[in-house]
Amino acid sequence: MTTTTLDSKPTGADPAADFDTVPELPVPGNPLLESHVPGDFGTPFGAVPFDRIRPEHFPPAFAVGIAQQRAEIEAVRSNPEPPTFENTVVPLERCGLRLRRTRDIFFHLRSCDTNPAIQAMAREVAPRLAKEFDDVLLDPRIYARIEAVWNARGELDLDGEDARLLSETHRDFVRGGAGLDDAGREQLRRIHQELAGLSVRFAENLLAETAEVQIWVDDEAGLDGFPEAMRESAAEAAKAHDAPQGRWLFTLQDPGLGPFLRHAADRELRRRMFEGYIGRGRKAAEDGVDNRAIAARTAALRQRRARLLGYPSHAHYVLENNMAQTPERVEELLQRLWTPALRRAEAEAEDLRERIAAEGADFELEPWDWRYYAEKVRRRKYDLDDAELRPYLPLDRVWAGAFEVARRLLGVRFEPRPELPVWYEGVRAYEVLDGDGSHLGLFYADEFARPSKRAGAWMDDLRPQWIENGVDTRPHVVCVLNLPRPVGGRPALLDLTQVETLFHEFGHVLHGLLTRVRYRSMSGTSVPRDFVELPSQVMENWALARDVIADYAGHHETGAPMPAELVNRIRASSLFNQGFKTVEYLAAAFLDLAWHRLEDDEERDVDGFDAETLGGLGVPREIVVRYRSPYFAHIFSGGYSAGYYSYIWAEVLDADAFEAFKETGDLFDPQLAQRWRDHVLERGFTVPPDQLYRQFRGADPKIEPLLERRGLA
Repeated sequence: MTTTTLDSKPTGADPAADFDTVPELPVPGNPLLESHVPGDFGTPFGAVPFDRIRPEHFPPAFAVGIAQQRAEIEAVRSNPEPPTFENTVVPLERCGLRLRRTRDIFFHLRSCDTNPAIQAMAREVAPRLAKEFDDVLLDPRIYARIEAVWNARGELDLDGEDARLLSETHRDFVRGGAGLDDAGREQLRRIHQELAGLSVRFAENLLAETAEVQIWVDDEAGLDGFPEAMRESAAEAAKAHDAPQGRWLFTLQDPGLGPFLRHAADRELRRRMFEGYIGRGRKAAEDGVDNRAIAARTAALRQRRARLLGYPSHAHYVLENNMAQTPERVEELLQRLWTPALRRAEAEAEDLRERIAAEGADFELEPWDWRYYAEKVRRRKYDLDDAELRPYLPLDRVWAGAFEVARRLLGVRFEPRPELPVWYEGVRAYEVLDGDGSHLGLFYADEFARPSKRAGAWMDDLRPQWIENGVDTRPHVVCVLNLPRPVGGRPALLDLTQVETLFHEFGHVLHGLLTRVRYRSMSGTSVPRDFVELPSQVMENWALARDVIADYAGHHETGAPMPAELVNRIRASSLFNQGFKTVEYLAAAFLDLAWHRLEDDEERDVDGFDAETLGGLGVPREIVVRYRSPYFAHIFSGGYSAGYYSYIWAEVLDADAFEAFKETGDLFDPQLAQRWRDHVLERGFTVPPDQLYRQFRGADPKIEPLLERRGLA
């Protein structure tokens, strides 16, 4: 048996060699290749054996996966029988299982626990994977078979899911360039391979520059305003850098931008942290390319692809497949919210200026001041302080609250499985059971920030769900957070924003777990961007519902429940600072749309483009867009290009959906909850999302509940 590993590669060897040598199966010692059956790891529930996987296991696993997918595709291409749904569409859907499983595990580790070896492999493998999937979509013989089945669809006796699979498969091939001539197909291949590499480099640059933002404090005075837990965490961070006692270190990973700006009394420290945050993506990487050049090139290539495929812009290309369908509909929604959001934000800014003046300070309100003084105004208006709330929101109790909502609403239970292997110490694993005790899947919670993990919060699939030959392969899903790691023997104590984030990602988790469809390409969260945020955002409503928070919020030392009057103050403050939050979000959504409505492929000056776009909107000087282009990972490395608007589009749906529960008088109304499960959480993309929503609600969504929730009515 011939194989190569990263460790055995001689100096100066071609880095592609590891991916081109295909070992014979099984490969003892490589958990990704020890079985002829993809994903047969010999573990309970088929859990990924993270405790045994090392970086050098991936190149041969990718090589085998690519070879197997090519063989499976060739079997379809060379089939002498006339094309049918069963001998063409279904095997294309089922092919490439080992490659996809290897890819999902690899890119999960790249996001959650990366290292130089994984990063180097990502730069190599991303363009290769783009090529492999292009080889399928751009194959004229495969497309001819798909087209033949599509043209005969009226004569086929296909049920709903089969008909949907045929429709989406045909659409994928058309949108993937199958109808292009040879020159067009070759151009599209080059675009996709370059885009794949740019996405990896953008993410790597951002991860590195995020880790470089460090605020050191050398005296006690610089700690004014910080809660004790944040001080202790900063002391531990400094110690990890071998700093002597009496120094403290704050970073964008721990405690993060928001908590730091809310609590830091030292205005100069706030300015340095804020400018570190917005300055990311501008430092030249090793190859001399910073994220501004990557963003400009990415946007130009996307537009070139759109034009090649017959679309006016990348936004038209993307949105055709979403609920919104056109850039004009997105623009209409954003504009409807923009003016009232600006009015509300200006009123909020005046409150902050009054607070500054009341303290006798003599300076203009700046972006790094907003959160600090907003926290002061919130305390004054609602007598609400994070330091008072946090003791009642320990992480374990918040998780217990989320699990209890899932049980009461959907009948599912989460049972700890500490024996399952995980990728990092402290990651928690659970088996998920349905109301009848049947197995639904596995759930992993990766909660704390670390340098090897990208920023943000997200849900991901380690294994999607599908049904084949009567066997229901259940999903394995992950919830990733970036909470500050607790120190001093205390549990992790959350603020309200972190609670809402946890419930949000947990909504994605439930969507991924409860799916029950035949085809993996349409299962779980494999739905349009502007629909996928509905199950996540609606869950945030339960997080702070009166009887829910009263049930799970309890003091981490005494167990005493959160006082009712404190719960009332939380609910009374729900509209606070909504102008700021809406403006900084909408500005980012407008910026995304501006990049992707361009109808030429000129590479823009990124700083100038950002300034022109945001200046044209009239964004207040005191509010900086949530993401500037050099660190806008959602759209330049995260799959949300021309789709960042989807959060607010889905919020129209989620506000209207939660209104349905409020109308029943019971937030856990069993009949409505069953409709939610049946028509939204279980169906994946087997039915168009607008139809799914109408099946649940009985009507199209109304925007009024959203306007009221954000104080914009």
